[in-house]
Amino acid sequence: MHTDQMTVASVQPQHKNNKLLRDIFYEETAAEYHQAVEKARAAVEDFLLNTRQPFTGVRPPVMQEAVYGVDLSRPLAGYDELLAEVNELYVRHATAFHLPQYIAHLNCPVVIPALAAEVIISAINSSQDTYDQSAGGTFIERRLIDWTAHEIGYTKADGVFTGGGSQSNLMGLLLARDHFAMQLLGHNIKLDGLPAQASRFRIFVSDKAHFSNDKNASLLGLGEQAIVRVKTDSRFRMDAAALKEALDWQLGLGNIPIAVVATAGTTDFGNIDPLQSIAALAAEYQVWMHVDAAYGCGLLLSAKYRHLLNGIEQADSVTIDYHKSFFQPISSSAFLVKDKATLQLVRHHADYLNPAEQDYEELPAQINKSITQSTRRFDALKLWCTLRLMGKQKLGIYTDMMIDTAAGTAALLQQDPEFELLSSSDLGVLVFRFRPVAIDTDLSALNLRIKQSLFFDGTYILASTKVEGNFYLKFTILNPLTTLSHIREILAAVKAKGYSLL
Repeated sequence: MHTDQMTVASVQPQHKNNKLLRDIFYEETAAEYHQAVEKARAAVEDFLLNTRQPFTGVRPPVMQEAVYGVDLSRPLAGYDELLAEVNELYVRHATAFHLPQYIAHLNCPVVIPALAAEVIISAINSSQDTYDQSAGGTFIERRLIDWTAHEIGYTKADGVFTGGGSQSNLMGLLLARDHFAMQLLGHNIKLDGLPAQASRFRIFVSDKAHFSNDKNASLLGLGEQAIVRVKTDSRFRMDAAALKEALDWQLGLGNIPIAVVATAGTTDFGNIDPLQSIAALAAEYQVWMHVDAAYGCGLLLSAKYRHLLNGIEQADSVTIDYHKSFFQPISSSAFLVKDKATLQLVRHHADYLNPAEQDYEELPAQINKSITQSTRRFDALKLWCTLRLMGKQKLGIYTDMMIDTAAGTAALLQQDPEFELLSSSDLGVLVFRFRPVAIDTDLSALNLRIKQSLFFDGTYILASTKVEGNFYLKFTILNPLTTLSHIREILAAVKAKGYSLL
């Protein structure tokens, strides 16, 4: 052996049975991995089998003191000690979204095939930015984007998985801004920054649209002043006639409409804006139409209620949240465009990652479609496993069950003189309040106390909102396990709590 070879060999670490490296995931630590995953699985099963109410009622100061009391400089002895600590600090107090007594936010129970996928995703740890980091993952993601596009009704579409609905909505407004500037002003914002006219750009949303529109307008350099809120109808959906008036009003002021955001499933009411009427106005005024279907995308699965999304296929872009309405673990979302060519507006090149001279038909790179994520999890595998094992039809039945339960819940609220329901729902969100008969009281204060008291009892978790300055309770029915029997139980608890607080 040559001297230089001997020197190199002498400094190579001896990996086999090396305790220093026993925590790294590689071929010598399969047994360690198995032990860790089995103990974690046991902790999850214990949570599943022994959790009987959605929350323990632990107060924030108690939780903060427990977490900040941990000495992070002292490693624990083993997985038993570790998982005991995690159970005390997190699992035992975690909100149990799978229980029907949780009826608050847009958190769905998750399906088991997606949980199996999570094990694979986390361990193999592929990154979806380039083919040489993901291989089959690249095409699984692309196939699922194509599948979703087909369900929407697109024929020349493209898209990318994202971290969530707010990020997808940001992409929709970014493309609206840049496409308008390029097509109608001949200005390339990516290269040259905002044009002089940008201060007059206007984006139209309903007054019940998601707050991310305001944040995104700010991030895009347009300011929240670019957002024009359009009045809603009696069911809190964007009023198409009011949209036309708003467009004409802004044009009359010398401002420049560039986009309208329609909502398919509002956070507060679960209702769907009139997509076909909005699409017609978007075409007439030559503005980009984006549909925020983060919640309502579940209707794509339903044979019974799919018609509620008619018109979505005319949108220029769509937000999809699989982790809201496809029963996927967080995070699993997507952004889709009707015309794949528009995604060129967000492409940037780096010589070390996706060089400009590379043939992307031969060697694809999903990073060319993303605006804020380079390293990105293979979240698409969760949806792939779900569809391959369960199929669209079963997921659609879950969607139908929830919508039917929401309709039944609305009927119960309308029939009871001690409840006031503001609107029926296309999906599953119902805004209401407890209104005791013949008792004069501050209804906003009473309903706020009902919500807070039930929460810290740990028995039932409801959401809330304000409408015209008044406080209301809110049900979000996003669990196919929830039945009208559960609803009756929760409504009885609301009443009992309300009377006890009077």
